[in-house]
Amino acid sequence: MSSSEDEKLRLEHEAAKLFMRAYEKETGHKIRHLWHNLPTKPDVSCLLEGDKLDIEVAHLYGSEAEAMRILGRSLSAETQSALAEQELEHNTDQRLVSALNRILRQKAQKTYQSQRVWLLIRNAHPQWNARKIIQFINKIQVPTSHPFEQIWILGDTHGKPGILQLA
Repeated sequence: MSSSEDEKLRLEHEAAKLFMRAYEKETGHKIRHLWHNLPTKPDVSCLLEGDKLDIEVAHLYGSEAEAMRILGRSLSAETQSALAEQELEHNTDQRLVSALNRILRQKAQKTYQSQRVWLLIRNAHPQWNARKIIQFINKIQVPTSHPFEQIWILGDTHGKPGILQLA
């Protein structure tokens, strides 16, 4: 497995653990045991009150280049230039709404080999938080048709502000 695949699995596992902790704290429902799945299934599985639950994990960044910068990966001069131009053209709030709506559209088109799947979106952008997401909730467009029983957002990379349910 490549180092980027290892990092992806680590980030998914970490996001799921943070979500499970916040979900249990906020709802009182026991959610335990976590394992990774093969690509045809959602990213991770766990047990919610003893029943299997699959969770598809997505990370919210402003753009792919921004994600690389936040994750500390080196960017080419061309990518740095494109990112700087994008940041000048669109303010941070517009990028939040655009990026979140893009994730929701993309994930809504997927199918999963699962009886029960939730979508977890972990905010990984340092300038965004749960309060900011709530501020723009009326601009967030959850597709009417999607494969998820529930859709949740983890407010930041550390899970400190808790979780927000979108659907």
